[in-house]
Amino acid sequence: MRVGAVVLAAGGSSRLGRPKQLLVHEGRTLVRRAAEAAVAAGCEPVVVVLGAHGEAVAAELSGLPVRTVDNPEWQLGMGRSLRVGVRALPEVEAVLVLLCDQLRVDAAHLRALVDTFARTHAPIVASGYEGARGVPALFSRALLPELEALEADQGARKVIVRDASRVVEVPLPGGGEDVDTAADLSRLST
Repeated sequence: MRVGAVVLAAGGSSRLGRPKQLLVHEGRTLVRRAAEAAVAAGCEPVVVVLGAHGEAVAAELSGLPVRTVDNPEWQLGMGRSLRVGVRALPEVEAVLVLLCDQLRVDAAHLRALVDTFARTHAPIVASGYEGARGVPALFSRALLPELEALEADQGARKVIVRDASRVVEVPLPGGGEDVDTAADLSRLST
């Protein structure tokens, strides 16, 4: 079973004021951590969608078996990056969508999503945290057109919440911890 991954790393980090993809946590930049986790989870290929600060973010991925693609419309929103990432994949059974700023995501959690998909064949395997379901999430090939059809300002959660009956949840304690502001950044050093 071939599962690809799309790492969304195109954003401009406007609330933070500097590229969050390049922040260092546990000795590695956030974008490298996310890409390494996807690779370690057995995803192939791993596509990293770039936009703002594209060259600097791409440089952080040096030596990893990942493919980078540029989203020239990154300012329009996450939905455009999802479309670019999904279209860059060859034929896969499923795609794992992840962000680079969720601090609790690691290869073990991504493997759990892939293993749950292999066991259940659910159309969506989503991470559960803070009473909701979200990314990282795995989508079967049949749902890729729904991801591609998202409006520019919509994320994958829109597809996840559309029909709860097609979703299997894998708990992700602390999954809501991400980096959007300077206050969030201060948590990185604690």
